[in-house]
Amino acid sequence: MSYSKYTEPKVSIVVPVYKVEKYLERCIDSILNQTYKNLEVILVDDGSPDRCGEICDKYAQNDERVKSYHKKNGGLSDARNYGMKYITGEYTLFLDSDDWILKDCVETLLKVALKNRSDVVQIGFYYSFENYVLYDNRYYKEIDESINLKNFELMKELVINERVKNFAWGKLYRTSLIKNKFFKKGVLFEDVFWAHDVMKNVKRYTIVHKPLWHYVQREDSIVSTYSVRNLDIIKGLNERYFFIEKFYPELKTELLKLIFKTSILHYNIITKLGKKEFSIYRQNIEKGILSNYEDIYLSLDNIWLKAQLVMFKINPKLNMLPVFLNKVLKKSGLLKKDQSLKRIDL
Repeated sequence: MSYSKYTEPKVSIVVPVYKVEKYLERCIDSILNQTYKNLEVILVDDGSPDRCGEICDKYAQNDERVKSYHKKNGGLSDARNYGMKYITGEYTLFLDSDDWILKDCVETLLKVALKNRSDVVQIGFYYSFENYVLYDNRYYKEIDESINLKNFELMKELVINERVKNFAWGKLYRTSLIKNKFFKKGVLFEDVFWAHDVMKNVKRYTIVHKPLWHYVQREDSIVSTYSVRNLDIIKGLNERYFFIEKFYPELKTELLKLIFKTSILHYNIITKLGKKEFSIYRQNIEKGILSNYEDIYLSLDNIWLKAQLVMFKINPKLNMLPVFLNKVLKKSGLLKKDQSLKRIDL
């Protein structure tokens, strides 16, 4: 299917670039090889110390659709914000520079957006490892028909963070929706601080299940190396709680459940790491859970999570006992095992 860039909507793709020399060409090539041609590719070299800036400039010289910008290092949010200032397309995608997309990704997203008059379209994706990929088929299959969500349904699914992902990437946005909606700088999990503020203005949100996006899992990525900054996700969820309390109070209970699950996960991680510098953060998580114990307890509809919370109140170190018991019962066949993600070997 051919498109004229003068008659079809322009799609802007913002790519923040930092220390991804090994992956960058694959990412950019996957954009330029799209079946949909009316693209604006905004590459933002975030002060990368390797050859990334040079690579960006090379692509800009060879393809008029590519724009290469250079700035001092400021982090992912700052690079995205910088790139957003140069968007001229009617629709926008955010693509991380170590990820890549299949050749019909943009065409599929745009066709669905135009057909459904969608403000945002979410595409299916693979968790992409070196020798295999994983696809989350717990809720939908790749061949299922796309679904449309109205605003309240969307916000509920965003809060749950299963069917609707909090990631900024993997979605085609109507540009007018995100104009002046900048990412919070200096934090990890910046999407958690950003997504709800954008989605509150969405009238129709469409989910496409076909996986056309590779979300690359790297050993040296920020999601693989734990630090104090990983706790930013709890800050983001707490900020979201005040937003939900104001605009969608019916969803407070659902969000409390997620805040507890996230808090207890990070509590156990930093306890296991045993680093002295984490002690104050562990205490803060403990205080947050116990000070909201009654509300959290009422929000939980899972017996194992409730047991974990009760044990935490007795002694925080005991909260893992229900987790271990649950694993033992599943391993013995007395409880049904959780459905695993679909694995495809390459």
